[in-house]
Amino acid sequence: MDTETADVIGHDVTTITCVCGNTVSQNGLIQCNSQGIPVYIGGDAPVPAGLAKWPEDEDLYTLCPSCGRVYHDTVIEETGTAPVAFRVDVTAGPIAEAIRVHWELNT
Repeated sequence: MDTETADVIGHDVTTITCVCGNTVSQNGLIQCNSQGIPVYIGGDAPVPAGLAKWPEDEDLYTLCPSCGRVYHDTVIEETGTAPVAFRVDVTAGPIAEAIRVHWELNT
């Protein structure tokens, strides 16, 4: 099976067009950890329930909250390509809850 690959301009993770068509400016893309859980970018503030702590090694991924595809930021930055690293369920469970918390904090 061929690996799905998103469109990306240069080596910039903010320019991803997900395989499903979602972009940062449409339904948004969310920084997440290696399990696909959205991370909290609040500095020294306590991490809200449901979100993951910012990874100490800064090994970040980008989650499409529309379809659950996850892209590895390091691969994009190094190669200029955006293969799908893995998929997560964004409709239920802890990742869906984390997405909800993320959007509540960012509105």
